[in-house]
Formats: sequence, C-alpha cells, structure tokens
Amino acid sequence: MIPAAKGKNPRHPMRVLAIESSCDESAAAVLDSERGLLAHELYSQIDLHQIYGGVVPELASRDHIQRLLPLIERALERAGTSKSDLDGVAYTAGPGLIGALLTGAALARSLASAWGLPSVGVHHLEGHLLAPLLEADPPAFPHVALLVSGGHTMLIEARALGDYQLLGETRDDAAGEAFDKSAKLLGLPYPGGAHLARLALEGRIGRCQFPRPMLDRPGLEFSFSGLKTAVLNATRRIDEALTRADIALELQEAIVDTLLAKSLRALEQSGLSTLVVSGGVSANRRLRERFERELRKRGARVYYPRLEFCTDNAAMIAVAGLARLSAGERDAPGIRARAQWALDTLRPPGSATHAG
Repeated sequence: MIPAAKGKNPRHPMRVLAIESSCDESAAAVLDSERGLLAHELYSQIDLHQIYGGVVPELASRDHIQRLLPLIERALERAGTSKSDLDGVAYTAGPGLIGALLTGAALARSLASAWGLPSVGVHHLEGHLLAPLLEADPPAFPHVALLVSGGHTMLIEARALGDYQLLGETRDDAAGEAFDKSAKLLGLPYPGGAHLARLALEGRIGRCQFPRPMLDRPGLEFSFSGLKTAVLNATRRIDEALTRADIALELQEAIVDTLLAKSLRALEQSGLSTLVVSGGVSANRRLRERFERELRKRGARVYYPRLEFCTDNAAMIAVAGLARLSAGERDAPGIRARAQWALDTLRPPGSATHAG
C-alpha cells in the first residue's frame, strides 16, 4: 500500500494514471493506493538513438507522440481501469528534455481536462527517490538517498516525502555518464553502461589503476570527468597484458568505490542508518554486492528499486503523483515543464494547493 501524505486520510482509495516522457523512455502506469501497482508499460527508444551514439532530443519528442497514447490504453486495459475509475493524472514535469517533457505534459493535461480529473506535474528525481516505496518492504523516512544515473549523482537526506536536503552532488560528469562515455572509448555499443558491466566480468584485477576522485578531501561532492581521461590513456596501452575487459573492471571498481565511500560518509555525518540507492546505475550488480556487504558490516541497511524500476518509468511517477494528489495538490492553469528543476525546492505534499 502506498502511504498517503502526512496528515491526510482519503475517504476512499485513490487510483491514478501516470505518464513518463522526460528523455528516451515512453511509459504509463496505473497505481491504486490500496491495491498497489496495477499495470505499467514502457517503450525504450534505444534502437532509435543507437546509430547516433546518444539521445537526439527532436527524435525523442516525436517518438513520444507516437508511443504514449497506445501505452496509456494498454496500461488502463491491463489494470482493468476505465476513466471513471481514475481520481487523477500524474506526469513528469521536469527536469529533462524540454520537448519530451512538453509532449507528456500536454497529453496528461488534455486527458485530465477531457475526463474531468485533477492533474499534477511530478519532479522526475522525486520519482526515482520514491521508487523503492513500490516494494513489499519499503524504506522508512528519514534516510540518506544516493541518486545515481546517467544525468545525476547526488546524495540527499530524505527527511520525509517531499522534504529533501541536498548533501552533495557531482561537479561535472555523473557516474552513469562516466560509464557510458568510457564504454564508447572501449568501442562498446550505446548505451554503454550495461555493456561495460558485462565486459568487466571478464577482467583481471590489478592490471591497471584508476583514481578514486575526491576521496582524499572532506565533503560529499563527486567528480568523474577525470576517469574518462584515465580510460583513454589506458586504451593506448592495450595488449596481452592489459585488455579492454581489464580496463572495464578497473573503471567499475573505481566508480563503485567512490560512490560507496561517499555514501558511508553521508550516513556517518547525518547519523542515519538507512540508505536508498536509486537511478539507472543502481542496477549495477557489482555496486549492489559491495553496498550490501559494507553496509551490513556497519549495522546499516540499503534499499533499491527492483531492476525494472531503476531506469525511467511511470510507476515511480505514479507514487509521487498519488501522494501529491491525495494531499489535494492540483496543477495551476496552463501546461508547464522545466528542463531544470532543483530537487530541494520541493515541499511536502499538501504544503501548497497548486503544483507546476
């Protein structure tokens, strides 16, 4: 059961439709406050962008136009839900690619208006932070959250739903970006992070040494741009003694070591003993192994979303949207989307009447 907003007790169960279109995934989901997640549908644009080696914003927006409505129809059908069963529509309002966001926002607002339902724009990163609430054993507040993806690497103190304090973030590349760019240097297909992790399984430890950025100084900030240079230099020395797999292994170890050390430091400084790791990189097997082992040693606990909810999806948007709609939040007039939107500007559900 998804928790209602603090201080709110809806008279009846709420059911929401959610839409995600912030980048290169089109997604729809139906979430019920008592029955949980009833359906979720996702279409990835990887094949569309692969030939370009990265996301092309205009192509992403056009593809969302084609994919979203069929995904919504399929999600509603699989959830056994009609428009009369819904209590609201949630959608990703930012941050992300502005054209892609506007595509989803326009569709969500149009459906809500046609069906006579309230709508609310959701912060994409809040969705990632709340994705573990979909699990049978969700984390409690307060906790420390590590949000780690292709676009973000952030440590956050999540005091309550909607109450987030930024503890530290990357000064340059995100961890997922370092994975993807290094994979490209190694000649791996786009998106490279998962391919690099598989290649690392064949690597031999100790064949090269990469830095652990910013661990030699206090604080909770990250920097991963220098790792690309280290990978580039290493590729120039590839021979029988140093293979691409060796480089992939060392890069993965360097990134995981850095993320782990900073996360442990954040737990110590905050006095908390619960860590949530979310975002695309949280699916990395080696990261999960290391975090589980090291936090267990310290009597702390780590939570993740299930693998299918690590990358962008509408189920996580539904969690945030349901909490805010149940607290009475509603969109202000007009269609709004934000390419940039600071997470720590959010407020707990019900703090304001309107969102957007």
